[in-house]
Amino acid sequence: ERIITILLKKYKKAALQTGITDLCIAGGVSANSGLRQAFAQLCEESGWNSFVPPFEYCTDNAAMIAITAYYKFSEGQTTPLSVSASARAAWD
Repeated sequence: ERIITILLKKYKKAALQTGITDLCIAGGVSANSGLRQAFAQLCEESGWNSFVPPFEYCTDNAAMIAITAYYKFSEGQTTPLSVSASARAAWD
C-alpha cells in the first residue's frame, strides 16, 4: 500500500508540473490490482484520462530479457562471469 501512495504522488506531481492530462501505467507494476484501482481513481478525481493495458499485457521484462539472451547465446555472444551486473549501467 505504501508503494502505491508513493507512485501516485509521483504521477500527480509529474502531471501537474507538465500539464499532461493523459496518463498511463504499464509493465509489471501495472498488474497490481490496488495500483490499477488507485490510479483510475486519481485520474478520475483529477479530470485526467487514464490508460491501463489489459492485465494479460502487464508483464515484467523477464521474458524479453530471456529471449534476448537466448538469441545472443545462439549467435555465440557471451559475457564473462567476471562482469558485474548493475541496475544503473550506462547506455552506450
